[in-house]
Amino acid sequence: MRETVTTALERNEKAYQVNERTFKSMIQDLTSLLKGLVLVVNVMPVLTGFWLALYFTNASILEYWDVLLITMIGSTLVIAGALALNNWYEVDLDREMERTKNRPTVTGNFSMNAVLTMGIIFTIAGFAFLLFTTVEAVVYAFIGWFTYVVLYTIWSKRKYTLNTMIGAVSGAVTPLMGWTVIAPGYHIVPITLALIIFIWQMPHTFAIAMRRYDDYKRAGVAMLPVVHGFEVTKRQIVVYILCLFPLPFFLGSLGTTFVVIATVMNIIWMVTGIRGLFMKNDIKWANQMFIYSVNYLLILFLLMMAVAW
Repeated sequence: MRETVTTALERNEKAYQVNERTFKSMIQDLTSLLKGLVLVVNVMPVLTGFWLALYFTNASILEYWDVLLITMIGSTLVIAGALALNNWYEVDLDREMERTKNRPTVTGNFSMNAVLTMGIIFTIAGFAFLLFTTVEAVVYAFIGWFTYVVLYTIWSKRKYTLNTMIGAVSGAVTPLMGWTVIAPGYHIVPITLALIIFIWQMPHTFAIAMRRYDDYKRAGVAMLPVVHGFEVTKRQIVVYILCLFPLPFFLGSLGTTFVVIATVMNIIWMVTGIRGLFMKNDIKWANQMFIYSVNYLLILFLLMMAVAW
């Protein structure tokens, strides 16, 4: 009797461990499919735009907590839908690239039909949520989705080095999505936030393209370093960082502390960028630029929310 009970317990424990591994594997696959960090980096400016709109209209979060919830769910689903459709369309490229070879579309953990269905459902559900906010927010969400899925993923990524600039539009509209559920978008603050994200994406993406040069070349993706080389790419990175310098001053209404910290961050990034023009180890420098760019955006947008608390 004891042996039977023990055997049953062992069997249940093994089944639990298998289920736990399966669940963890599914979460990992879903995170990979939706490009976890990319999703977070795109959703955060929506929250920042919303938060600053409350601040500049003297509105209370208590009045709009339900709108915030709907906005964040809707925008997250729309962005997740676009990312899923991107993975569905680019599975042939992902098979050729080291960094994407473990995505569930490549491994077969998710079927292509499942990914396509997921992308469509997420997209429709996201827009359905956003329809409960404002028409302007829906329009910006559609611009971002259409630019990323159609103009970037399907049309330009494989053909033109301008794919980076085209794709940057989709990220740039995210703070406008958050702002316009509270107030009209023709305001210097959300426009400046959109410009910051648009310009930021250029050196950020160029650094990624340098780090993954072999992958992009093998897959035949027309990224700037693949087509025009590292030297041109490094100069372009420095130029775009330089373009960020005036933007904090358009956000002077957030206070001197914000302007000073943002300017110092720009200076550090510029110095790091200029160093790259003279470094021989381009990949090491590209890694530094990538890490700094991610932290730059996170810190900058969290700082905006902090000073507007």
